[in-house]
Amino acid sequence: MILEERLDSPGGGEDSVRLQSCDPLAQSQRSRLQSRRARVHQLINKELRMRTGAENLYRATSNSRVREMVTLELSYVNASLQLLKEELEELDSSAEEPGFQGESISIPMIPLGLKETKELDWSTPLKELISGHFGENSASYEAELKELEDLRQAVRMPSRDQTGLELLMTYYNQLCFLDARFSTPGQSLGLLFHWYDSLTGVPAQQRTLTFEKASVLFNIGALYTQIGARQDRSCSQGADRAFRAFQQAAGAFSLLRENFTHAPSPDMKPALLHVLERLMTAQAQECVFEGLSLPAPATSQDSPAQLQLAQEAAQVASEYGLVQRALAQPPARDCVPRSWAALVLAKAEYFRALAHFHMAVALCDSPRECPALCVCVGGGEQALGAKLTLSLPPASTQGALPILEQGFGPIWASEPEERRKRGKAHLRRAILGQEETLRLHAMCHVPRQVDLLQAVVTQALRRSLAKYSELDLEDDFFEAAEAPDIQPKTHQKPEIRRPSFSQVKGADIFHRLGPLSVFSAKNRWQLVGPVHMTRGEGGFGFTLRGDSPVLISAVIPGGQAAAAGLKKGDYIVSVDGRPCKWWKHAEVVAQLRSAGDEGVDLGVVTLLSGAEPLGMGGRRLALLAPGSLLRNQKECPLEMAAPPRASPKPLLSWNHKTQGGKATGCP
Repeated sequence: MILEERLDSPGGGEDSVRLQSCDPLAQSQRSRLQSRRARVHQLINKELRMRTGAENLYRATSNSRVREMVTLELSYVNASLQLLKEELEELDSSAEEPGFQGESISIPMIPLGLKETKELDWSTPLKELISGHFGENSASYEAELKELEDLRQAVRMPSRDQTGLELLMTYYNQLCFLDARFSTPGQSLGLLFHWYDSLTGVPAQQRTLTFEKASVLFNIGALYTQIGARQDRSCSQGADRAFRAFQQAAGAFSLLRENFTHAPSPDMKPALLHVLERLMTAQAQECVFEGLSLPAPATSQDSPAQLQLAQEAAQVASEYGLVQRALAQPPARDCVPRSWAALVLAKAEYFRALAHFHMAVALCDSPRECPALCVCVGGGEQALGAKLTLSLPPASTQGALPILEQGFGPIWASEPEERRKRGKAHLRRAILGQEETLRLHAMCHVPRQVDLLQAVVTQALRRSLAKYSELDLEDDFFEAAEAPDIQPKTHQKPEIRRPSFSQVKGADIFHRLGPLSVFSAKNRWQLVGPVHMTRGEGGFGFTLRGDSPVLISAVIPGGQAAAAGLKKGDYIVSVDGRPCKWWKHAEVVAQLRSAGDEGVDLGVVTLLSGAEPLGMGGRRLALLAPGSLLRNQKECPLEMAAPPRASPKPLLSWNHKTQGGKATGCP
């Protein structure tokens, strides 16, 4: 259609058609993109082959030194795979979402790589349960099994966006349904769940479904970190999205740490998950500072804004200092990449220097008469230098800039010369800190985008040097005082926000098996029937109660139901061959009333001794219903028995902590 319009339009012809259908620049860009994709795929296949060989050697050898060397090799291979997959994801999305090209450059964040897994065959064990325990024709559930396998296959390579998050949460909800329906206290499903450690690449495997759930929950938190790291934080909207993403990541790791124990892989150990929470909180705090620094003050004399930025930067430096100390302790020291520790240390030094810069700007560029301001500065009176005159302000200087020093009460630097000297001292610390950051950057061997840190710090250092040259006078011969530390303070403390699984809608894939209150592997029952029932003088001789499934609440002695062998507590599961497990009470009654003189055939389920109490089933159904999964972890008192241990290592299981009479954890 476009070609016809080109031919008919004035000035059109063969040349215009040729230009429309063949753009050399576009073709060259596409060819280069395809070449890069092919190269990345080749490198990924190469790394996968190396990982397979190292994994086989890791399992075959019992020599501790050999296993240590193989573990180190696996960590290198795992790091390379994560980088290659991120690069491939960027190449796939580059044609649709062009990269942001903001004027301001943001410091790179630290994202986590996703845990990888091998393919899994759900059909064999689930078919055995469907036919053996539930008494259903397993061949009729091929569509459900295919849907489950396709969902897990898609989860192995989710997209790095909200769609990928919803996919992971949908699969997690299905795992909760599977756990409630097919898991039994006495035995496992017979499946071997195989996952690779996100940090070290070491393989881990278990037969419990809880390990699969924990690994998916870890990937939800890791995907939040990647989404937060990819945001364009040069605008307020991007900084806010990154802030929320890092809060959600911290919440996912917190949920994993509090509810899962005895993890077989290092990346899910409680101590390391706590370190990851701190790291995500620090990165969220950095987004708070960036959001405040984006709407730059109208003039350089906006002292309240500069003082707030100084304290916010000091807060970020304090958070990264806590992370740096945590990374230096085991087990994080043994499995976290060294580049993380170097980058965290460089960020702590940079934001500490940035706090001194903003304090210097607030002191030197503030007007002579300004509103009363207050900022917490560490140190004491001696730190300001012997030549600095400190006194309480007279009545004529009430508009001067007050400084609140820790432990020494209010001190006013009322004279411009005193503020200049104080600002110069803070600038000296800012310059020294920025130079130290550049030195630490040289040791930070992060393969991709780490040069952005050097660009940001270099730009900040030039700004500090230019400001220092303005304050440095030729006849300034006094000895520079040591500027005190800036007391950290923030107006917005990041909160740990756990993922909201209830927002992801999804029904139980195997809902045709019946309500979870009765039809689960934890219950034992006997299928009776079909029982042929005819109407007598007093009806069918039983009373019905409840919905989905309908329960026989009473049987009249000597009636038709008693003669057919029906008992109180039986469930009606079919009427004339039609499944009615999900029917309401009124529907079953209407179907029975419509039966003629020939009677009706009823399928009945009788619960056997040792089955789960009936009162518990309804509660589990309410907790595991779509839209209510993990709404409140403290409202689920159900405990799950761990499957039998097949190895001396403990299996991953829920951790139940009692706080104030309530239990945490939800199946």
